[in-house]
Amino acid sequence: MVFKKVLRALGVGGPSVDTVLSNSRVHPGGVLTGEVRMVGGDADSDIDYVALSLVARVERSDDSVAPVEFDRAVVAGRFSLPAGQQRTIPFQLPVPWEAPLTEVFGTHLHGMALGLRTELAVAKAVDKGDLDPVQIVPLPSQEAVLGAFGQLGFRFKTADLEAGRIHGVPQQLPFFQEIEFYPPPHLARGITQVELTFVTEPQGMAVVLEADRRAGLFTSGGDVYGRFHVSHHDAERTDWRARIEEWLTQVAGRRGQSHGHESHGYQAHGHQSHGFHGGHHGGPGVGGIVAGAAAGIVGGMVLGEVFDEVGDFFGGDED
Repeated sequence: MVFKKVLRALGVGGPSVDTVLSNSRVHPGGVLTGEVRMVGGDADSDIDYVALSLVARVERSDDSVAPVEFDRAVVAGRFSLPAGQQRTIPFQLPVPWEAPLTEVFGTHLHGMALGLRTELAVAKAVDKGDLDPVQIVPLPSQEAVLGAFGQLGFRFKTADLEAGRIHGVPQQLPFFQEIEFYPPPHLARGITQVELTFVTEPQGMAVVLEADRRAGLFTSGGDVYGRFHVSHHDAERTDWRARIEEWLTQVAGRRGQSHGHESHGYQAHGHQSHGFHGGHHGGPGVGGIVAGAAAGIVGGMVLGEVFDEVGDFFGGDED
């Protein structure tokens, strides 16, 4: 698939660039491959560099939203591009292990906006171009966890990226993903919603849960956090449905303070502000996630509509 980029910064008659992705769907820790195809303009050009970057839409602590570049690689240094001449630059761009998921079981996660940007510098003028859509799909270890939410009857609400860091979890990127769910009926009396975060590395991942607990006659309200560190191998063989349901059942019915409680590797915390921003998300939930199948429309949009919005968003000014 070819995505045309005309260098706006250079005006009419300048070089043009086509970025051709051979695989626009990739796992965290995988590699995006393709070619940057250039055609010289009306006059010879001295190209300073060609760079590729992954860009995502991130919510800041002040509730504003901005594009954030979280991975970048220069794929070509200085060279001359004669008028009308074609040049092809093959590339392989490693995807960070902590890259946020944008697609689950074949369906785009509503709220996620992520793409590949081609940046070209000519005569000290830099054009960052538009974004080519990229889909980050779960690793088998992550699918095992997501499938358990579907089996338990959770309904997908939304997903977003939050600027900041999670307390107690080694983290490379300056943001983390929250995938939000409405609880099933048998948990809804004690919990209003659950947020899931993966912090992934080559050897394994941290599975972080945030449950918004309802206040009751014998229970205090507020957010309760669970954290589970596991290798990718073990994650694929873990009974996540039983683990998650047991932990959430305890959260929904726990009395008094929750500090220091542990259950099967999860460590629950009282409400803390260490990198979390809870309680300010809205919007209706649509569809659901079911293990191994795309059952329903998770995001309520088709891919083309999603990236029409992405293009509009990233077309604006960046900080």
